Order: sequence, then C-alpha cells, then structure tokens
Amino acid sequence: MKRKHELGRPPTMTKLAEKEARVIIRVRGGNIKIRLKKATYINVSIPGENKTVKTRILAVVETPSNPQYVRRNFLTKGSIVRTELGLVKITSRPGQDGVLNGVLIERAG
Repeated sequence: MKRKHELGRPPTMTKLAEKEARVIIRVRGGNIKIRLKKATYINVSIPGENKTVKTRILAVVETPSNPQYVRRNFLTKGSIVRTELGLVKITSRPGQDGVLNGVLIERAG
C-alpha cells in the first residue's frame, strides 16, 4: 500500500461554467496551490501586438489529452477554446495555477 505522503489527489477537471470557482489546497512542505474548478474567462495573449486581453470563453473546441473532455467542457493545458476574439490555445495548467492563460491562434472572422 502507499503511505499517506505518497498518495496523489484526484484530477481537478476544470469545467466551463457561468460562475468561476477556486479552491485553495495545502500541499507538501506547507505550500499552497490554487485549483480552478470552474472558469468563464481566459487571459489571451495576442502575438505580434504585445497585448493581453481578458475575454469570455464560448466553447471547448478540441482537447488533445482526451477527446471526451470536449463533450463535457473540461479545460486542460493544450485545449483549444473558442472565445470572442477567436480560437485560443490554453498554455497554463488550471488545476495547478488557478488561472487560465492562452495564446490566440486564429482570429474570429
């Protein structure tokens, strides 16, 4: 059996929802992690313009880690989401960082 300090935690499964929700947890060494449970907005970095904009997420388009996550609107690192600006690739880890950051890959036209 694993000892208590060897056990992992279940995945956060950050979900696209109307109201945002964060949970603060204590981790090994007394440090803290902020887990994003529900998200509505994403910070989008626009390449070439040297600008970052906070925008609303409309839908999850693709998730490379698991195709089933698209149907259930789960957000993970590497997911591609549709926003008001266009398609955005998520670059942060919402279950570890507590924020959603992304890079604009295709403008809405």
